[in-house]
Amino acid sequence: MKRKIVVMPGDGIGKTVLPEAIRVLDAVGFEADYVHADIGWDFWCKEGNALPQRTIDLLEKHKIGLFGAITSKPKDAAEKELTSELKGKGYVYFSPIVGLRQKFNLDICIRPCKSFKGNPLNFIRRNNSGGFDEPMVDTVIFRQNTEGLYAGVEWTNPPKQVRDALETHIKMKFFKNVPSEDLAVSTRIISRNATKRIIKAAFEYARKFGYKNLTLCEKPNVLRETSGMMFKEARIVAKDYPEIALWDTNIDAQMMWLTKNPENYGVIVAENMFGDIISDGFAGLIGGLGFACSANIGEEVAVFEPTHGSAPKYQELNPSIVNPIAMILSACMMLDHVDEKEKSDKIRKAIAKVIEEEKVRTYDMMKLRGGADVFKYGACTTQQMTEVIISKL
Repeated sequence: MKRKIVVMPGDGIGKTVLPEAIRVLDAVGFEADYVHADIGWDFWCKEGNALPQRTIDLLEKHKIGLFGAITSKPKDAAEKELTSELKGKGYVYFSPIVGLRQKFNLDICIRPCKSFKGNPLNFIRRNNSGGFDEPMVDTVIFRQNTEGLYAGVEWTNPPKQVRDALETHIKMKFFKNVPSEDLAVSTRIISRNATKRIIKAAFEYARKFGYKNLTLCEKPNVLRETSGMMFKEARIVAKDYPEIALWDTNIDAQMMWLTKNPENYGVIVAENMFGDIISDGFAGLIGGLGFACSANIGEEVAVFEPTHGSAPKYQELNPSIVNPIAMILSACMMLDHVDEKEKSDKIRKAIAKVIEEEKVRTYDMMKLRGGADVFKYGACTTQQMTEVIISKL
């Protein structure tokens, strides 16, 4: 029987790049039935829900999803774009990808950041002889995906019982004279079991693929309780992996060090927000978000997505200019997940060949400002990039 893959194009360029990934999957011989699912801004505006129950039902049934991109807007802007019959009815916008992560406990987010030889966007640095070095980056970020500062436990004008609970902490004395209506509170919540699970998963990944070090990137000198718990659990888990060095860095220092010696880092583990930050930082060293893929993995369901946004300003361009590689690499991660690594390796090698040949490049690889005029400078279309990758399979 063919696998059934739930495809969720979402918004903006998600609708452009996801079909390109499917073209590559077909070309490499991956046999699947693709089941479309509704998600995104259009469904928020029409239904007051960017993640309809029918989409949740499909993922519950088929377990694997490919996701394009999502548009999210602040609370007030989202309210304004509801259809007139839904306005004022109490609908509140929530990011559907965050909703998927929490609904299916997709707590392990894996974001590989690996250089391709010949990519003109690769990070370079000056060396002692006056020339330049181009360190090859091969870092994999494990981001705890469901907790931390992104868990969504927050208030503006916190209710009395919340304010009373907060007042029991000595640090709240600095806010004692601030009226509740002038307070906004976000919590950073870490649980021991989820912490153990992602740290163990990261060590297992490091062992499987031969990485020599694992770095916990947190801020325990300030966030003593939450980062502190992660650091304590990392030291416990590390005892089972003596061949892998456990390092720890503070998020602020790590952002500086990643441009000094990025080749030194193998696997990195972090809480939700810090993982978000550090993965984008490393993505910048390998060419930007056009090359940044990710997996959201739970115990039963897994969803694979590029980490770039919906970029709606590019959606209407015809022909399309956007880089499909991040979406294609996300599809490769899906193939790895379903034990089709031979096919995913073929696709990655094809991408590497295209980049190393330096003949076909999307506008971002040419460091051009995005717009309809990029083709006169030699940029390829989205579809042309897909076609040349397929030709190398």
